[in-house]
Amino acid sequence: MYATFEGFEIEMTKKSAISMSHSGDCKADVAYYLKTNKSIQKQLAAIGNEKIAEVLRGYGAWDETQLADAEANKRRIVWIAANDIREDNRL
Repeated sequence: MYATFEGFEIEMTKKSAISMSHSGDCKADVAYYLKTNKSIQKQLAAIGNEKIAEVLRGYGAWDETQLADAEANKRRIVWIAANDIREDNRL
């Protein structure tokens, strides 16, 4: 399943999307996924930190200091992707 952003897509399984987009705090689930999933690591490396920050900037939820944190941005974009997949597919 894919989440589409301006200029790139992020692919993950249905199970992964559900595990990172539940009610409550998802930070630990997203961090675990980023640490253990080689596919997402490769995808994010190919996208690049600048492109991820650019897309996140469009949400208007983070200031420039926050967007300078590449690791936090990876967590943010993966969490958003999981939520988008879940919503788009009514999971």
